[in-house]
Amino acid sequence: MRGPHNLFRLVRAGSTFERTGAMNYALEKLEAPLSIRIALRIIGWPFKLLGIKGEPDLPPVARALTALGPAYIKLGQNLSTRPDIVGDEFSNELQILLDRLPPFSDEEAKRTIRKELGQDVDELFSEFSPPVAAASVAQVHRARVRSSGREVAVKILRPGIERVIRRDIDAFYFTARFIEFFLPATRRLHPTDVIRYFENIILAEIDLRLEASAVAEHFANTSGDKGFSVPSLVWELSARRVMTLDWVDGIPLTDPEALRKQGVDFDDLARRIVQSFLRHALRDGFFHADLHPGNLMVVPDGSLLALDYGITGRIDDYTRRVYAEILFGFIRRDYDRVARVHFEAGYVPRGQDINAFSQALRSVGEPIFGQDATRISMGRLLRHLFDVTERFGMETRTELLLLQKTMVVVEGVARSLNPNLNIWETAKPVVEQYIKDNVGPKAIVRDAARTLEILSRFGPRVPMIIEEGLNRERDGPQQSQAPRSNAETAITWFSIGVIAVVLVLLLADLI
Repeated sequence: MRGPHNLFRLVRAGSTFERTGAMNYALEKLEAPLSIRIALRIIGWPFKLLGIKGEPDLPPVARALTALGPAYIKLGQNLSTRPDIVGDEFSNELQILLDRLPPFSDEEAKRTIRKELGQDVDELFSEFSPPVAAASVAQVHRARVRSSGREVAVKILRPGIERVIRRDIDAFYFTARFIEFFLPATRRLHPTDVIRYFENIILAEIDLRLEASAVAEHFANTSGDKGFSVPSLVWELSARRVMTLDWVDGIPLTDPEALRKQGVDFDDLARRIVQSFLRHALRDGFFHADLHPGNLMVVPDGSLLALDYGITGRIDDYTRRVYAEILFGFIRRDYDRVARVHFEAGYVPRGQDINAFSQALRSVGEPIFGQDATRISMGRLLRHLFDVTERFGMETRTELLLLQKTMVVVEGVARSLNPNLNIWETAKPVVEQYIKDNVGPKAIVRDAARTLEILSRFGPRVPMIIEEGLNRERDGPQQSQAPRSNAETAITWFSIGVIAVVLVLLLADLI
């Protein structure tokens, strides 16, 4: 599949941008140099007719992206949340990609329900509306369950979406390998590994059983969070290509005028979006990773509700601590600490100068502090940060890609509500609470308890392991037994140590 035929797909993508007028429009909005604009127009014009016409009623870039398919739509959705990078006008035009894409027919939706749930729509639901929202991968219908009267939202995958997604991924792999071959300097960024990482995410997005599981897990994790909510799942009406949730009335973030009329405090809402994301990532290690405005709404009680759990992310305990330490260091403007954490975690290759790295981090962080957020160019800041990673030979950490991408999107959404938001001050209370709970004496005790819990599983084997270890020490190398592994040695002496501590505590209590 990943052969040269993908070159045609790349040419067609460029031709589609040319044919829809998106190429020139986008380059003007992004203020690209005139020389680049002229060169791309000259190159693209001969291939113009190879491009897809798209929906003529859509703005140029949205028209091109929707014509090219789901993967390109995802790109446009992310850019729509970054007016600080692409400009307010361009950002507003791209927001049409969030939840207002052309739907597929009701007949297709009903066929999918029949195939997946084994019953006709009329048998399952007393009411079933036309699509109320249509996105790149699926669309949503409002319905009422016939047996219970429960009002629900039914999410149904687009017909043939699996084939389309795999085709786009195939082209992206070809592009990544093409870039790696002709631009060796990009290999440190591991383009192919990046595509492989996102392939797993995207393929999970088109299996609604996995999304249903993510909804249930996030619902359980956040049930006690004030000001944040997750819709309840209807398991018996969910399958691979259909998922059913409780219907929730609310105002999406894509309708700021309606939010203003309801008296929503935009500054408070922006703060809650950032803090909720950080709390879920750090506290739970599990977070919603597609938090664009089309997936967020404000419900009648004022809570922020997140929809569409097709893309979620996880980070392990160790990575959470590293991430929190880095954020905490930036918040405190302690660049030596940030540099030290990077080196300890292995994010910076050995042989690099830690003091020089700290100085480089200062050059990234200092321009942010004390500045009005409206005067900070995130585009320039990101370019500077990229220059730093290149200078110190830092490689892409695929386990952090989704976290970093979501953080960028979350910041963009929050800034669209409050352009003056200070992202560091907003993050500070959540990060400080995490540091307090997970770095220090409390964390040491918890880690020790977890270690003892793991050791307890070897309980029945401990006497035998100790006896074998002591016999080997006594008999020496004359015995023709297999040599002990490092794990056996560690367990032996750790077990002896634990038993010794327990005996001392018992004796102390007896005395």
